[in-house]
Amino acid sequence: MAILGVGIDLVSIRRIVDLVRRRSAARLAHRILSSSELSGWQSRPFASSDERIKFLAVRWAVKEAAYKALYPTFRPTWKELTYESFNRATTQKPSLVYRAIKDSTFTLHVSVSHDGDYVVAQVLADSG
Repeated sequence: MAILGVGIDLVSIRRIVDLVRRRSAARLAHRILSSSELSGWQSRPFASSDERIKFLAVRWAVKEAAYKALYPTFRPTWKELTYESFNRATTQKPSLVYRAIKDSTFTLHVSVSHDGDYVVAQVLADSG
């Protein structure tokens, strides 16, 4: 395994709340989510607006961390990266896919944590 890079990002949920207040959650979602993420965001029955904001904050942090891990070899855009969170039903680990890369040996490992007003994401990119 050859490590291409490691990226980390810390997002204040307040920052995302401010962005949503200025523009709207839907506009921010359309800007940063891939088509499959956007579809999930639109159809998901969120219990509160806080959950909607956290969904966007997690994806923001993951994609920023991925960019840092991949740059300068690759320069992904927001919509080229798709994050799938942990699935309790299938015990599937969180995953991150960079659609622009066709190389099947390329892997993005992702870890996300959130507590209170912060979300942190770390991405390790390898080409093993």
